[in-house]
Amino acid sequence: MAWFSGRDSSGSGDDGDDAPIWESRGFVASGIVIGAVVVCLVVWLVVGNGNGAPSGQQSPSVTPTQGPTDGPTDQPTEPPATPDPPTATRTPSVPATPNGTGGCRAKNPPQRIPREAPEAVSWQFETNMLIPLQPQGGPALEDAKGLRSCFAHSPTGAVLAAMVTLGQIRNPQLTEAVLRNRIAPGDGRNLALKAARTSPTPRNTAQTSQFAGFKVVDYLPNRAIVSVAVRLDSQKVAGLPVTLLWQNNDWKLMLQPDGSFNGEVAPDVLQSLEGYVRFGGA
Repeated sequence: MAWFSGRDSSGSGDDGDDAPIWESRGFVASGIVIGAVVVCLVVWLVVGNGNGAPSGQQSPSVTPTQGPTDGPTDQPTEPPATPDPPTATRTPSVPATPNGTGGCRAKNPPQRIPREAPEAVSWQFETNMLIPLQPQGGPALEDAKGLRSCFAHSPTGAVLAAMVTLGQIRNPQLTEAVLRNRIAPGDGRNLALKAARTSPTPRNTAQTSQFAGFKVVDYLPNRAIVSVAVRLDSQKVAGLPVTLLWQNNDWKLMLQPDGSFNGEVAPDVLQSLEGYVRFGGA
């Protein structure tokens, strides 16, 4: 099932059997069709939990990711984003700040566009991808199934909502719940729900992606556009555009009519993290 459609803007990659799946031209082209088994560039249900294990099982330990000293020209020029020290946790829930003022409950949260990594963030595994948790910005609520919600009405809250939702939608035990509760209503969500019910979830057993940074492209009180940088491997980072809407006192991600997050806007294979705020848990 394709969450991101469009052509790889780098123009690289062959269709050979040994090429990584996101470098295949056929892989990119077929990503436009929701429910396709072969999907484009970064697909959260494909590039994810290698063993398909539910999030309740033991997660891998956190280790900093380091790229090689020499590599192809499309290798990012900056090192992976790593908190100092790594703070990934296995806590079952994220409490709101004192007096219930965190996340979507926060009154008058800061409206500054973040130019630095948010502070006081812990990282927790969702399947094998680390997602950020901040008492101030959210998520402030977690239901019995583990679905997280309630993000601050601010640019930082939108960033956290984008990353957490993208991480959780890859968990096959949460995919339908995320589509129903964390995605804005519309034709795209309807199409994605239908595909999620009728199509098996393909998985890639060899690759693990992690968040590397973000860039707030545009921000209005009722809408935000965030480009999320995702490290595909030690040599490639992709910039994934996501639109969020402020609905029912929370940030909801928006799907385009084709059921993807980005529609005609192709994800970018980044040459570096220049212009992005470096932000990741591994």
